[in-house]
Amino acid sequence: MKGFFGKYLKVDLSTRSLNDYKIPEKWMRDYLGGRGIGARILLDEMDGGEDPLGPENILIFATGPLQGTRIPGAGRHVILSKSPKTGSISDSFAGGFFAHELATTGYDGIIIKGKAESPVYLSIDEDGPSINDAEDIWGEEVADVDEELKERHDGGRVAVIGEAGENLVNFSCIMNDRNRAAGRPGYGAVMGSKNLKAVLAKGTKSLPIYDEDLLNEKKKEFFDYLEKSGKIEWGKYGTTDLIEPFDELGILPTKNFQEGIFEDSKKIDGTTLSDEILTSRDNCTGCPIKCKRVVKTEFAGEEVEERYGGPEYETLSALGSLCMNSDLNSIALANQKCNKYGLDTISVGNIIAFLMEASERGMIDQKIDWGDSETLVELVDQFAKRRGIGDAIAEGLDNFAEKLDADFAVTSKGQEIPMHDPRGKNGMGLTYATSPRGGTHNEGFHDTGAEAIPELGLKEISDRFSLDGKAKAVKVFEDVRSFVNSSILCIFVVSSSGENYNLPLIREIIEGTTGLELDAKKMQNIGERNYNLLKIHSARESYTRNDDGLPSRLNEALPRGGSADNPVPEKEMQETIDEYYKKRGWDDHGPTPEKLKSLGMSKLIKYIP
Repeated sequence: MKGFFGKYLKVDLSTRSLNDYKIPEKWMRDYLGGRGIGARILLDEMDGGEDPLGPENILIFATGPLQGTRIPGAGRHVILSKSPKTGSISDSFAGGFFAHELATTGYDGIIIKGKAESPVYLSIDEDGPSINDAEDIWGEEVADVDEELKERHDGGRVAVIGEAGENLVNFSCIMNDRNRAAGRPGYGAVMGSKNLKAVLAKGTKSLPIYDEDLLNEKKKEFFDYLEKSGKIEWGKYGTTDLIEPFDELGILPTKNFQEGIFEDSKKIDGTTLSDEILTSRDNCTGCPIKCKRVVKTEFAGEEVEERYGGPEYETLSALGSLCMNSDLNSIALANQKCNKYGLDTISVGNIIAFLMEASERGMIDQKIDWGDSETLVELVDQFAKRRGIGDAIAEGLDNFAEKLDADFAVTSKGQEIPMHDPRGKNGMGLTYATSPRGGTHNEGFHDTGAEAIPELGLKEISDRFSLDGKAKAVKVFEDVRSFVNSSILCIFVVSSSGENYNLPLIREIIEGTTGLELDAKKMQNIGERNYNLLKIHSARESYTRNDDGLPSRLNEALPRGGSADNPVPEKEMQETIDEYYKKRGWDDHGPTPEKLKSLGMSKLIKYIP
């Protein structure tokens, strides 16, 4: 099948071996690419029960059938591994330019296992793949390593860990292109545990295309769509434009999720950022939207450099309203430090907000006041370097909260909740509660923007405060996003519902690349197969239906604002989870043999408990 090279590079760092891993064509047809094929590989290559920070854990960098084509939104790759947060297979997506380079190396992805005896980095360039010594760059910050390796290899793109990953911090991430993060699951620590500092990709090969004329025709249609739908115009403010409307809806996470509105929200919103510290906007490969912020400012005598980009919505909220911090310059500096060290900003914000509340309650010795911007910035340094309280928190927020006997950590399956309060997005709450990836929003159901999808049989959606009918709606949207995440396309070029619905066009683009003809049902089946793969992995790690639910804080009503007095009802949520499991055809562990047979996955029955 076209659109693929049909092989991954398989790397064993323990033996320093490099081999080809052939991908069966059936996998390409059944799982499409990206997250789907990556999760399928891990079913064969891992047994379950592995230590996430042990040499037996496997790390996969994967592309899909659209990387290498310069299609808008396809400047993304996915990383899969066992997460040190959840203890199960998860995934993380990142934009930028690394994906295009990887997709033109002659490999569709990389499978990395083992542990090097000393620091190394992996390169794939015109001379082929190579494992190289990295003693001299171990300990260096992200942007400096990016620059150094590009100079050594006369170009290419770099994915790298910073000091946080080297120190095995639970919430460290993998950075690429200096300011793009594969965050959330803690994969910086996985790379660090393998003594793997970086991966450099330098593409020199053209992706095999099924029908160049069809692809070019549909690519033009796609550019026209992005213009007419307003998505290019949206890029002026990008995700930073969410601060104000979320505050008005009462779902802007504030004071460790105790509030849904922030009195000083206008001081950190997209307009203020653009007026005061924005210097330019950046894009990903082939994308005209240019939604990435680039800022320059200073705080407490430290410069915020343009090379580290700038804060997006999740970061503005996590390091801003969630911590009651209204100093935009401090948020920009904290964001830079997270990128420099390789730390997930959503996790960092959640942890600092937790520490502020713990300090207020007298549960920790360190004094950390709400809104203390200078201490907030200092804490980022402590986390990355495992100094002071940073060492105690490095094993993760859940573990730290358990030691304090604190019930106000806002996490799901060990992963901190993103900046979308489910008390005004009940369907998102169902995703948080049931996702095998833990607290996640990129494959979830956003009640505030979701509309009917007639071609998938979803004719109506209840309001954002209701769980009525949400079991079906959440399943459909998760399957659609699962399909898109295996394509791999950015959420900002895809309209999964409403008048701008563009999934038929995306299917035609995939046909031009691969030759694979997909109708709505086949699309949904691919997405559902790939979602079930994650659930099989979760079941192998002993997760069951009993692990599904929301943190106790979200069962409390917000005191004011547009979502006040609407806690997520625990009893009704549990009943909706039961209904959701029935819609998915799952038992208490996940997919049943009957469900796998219906999806053409009979050979995977042996993997379920």
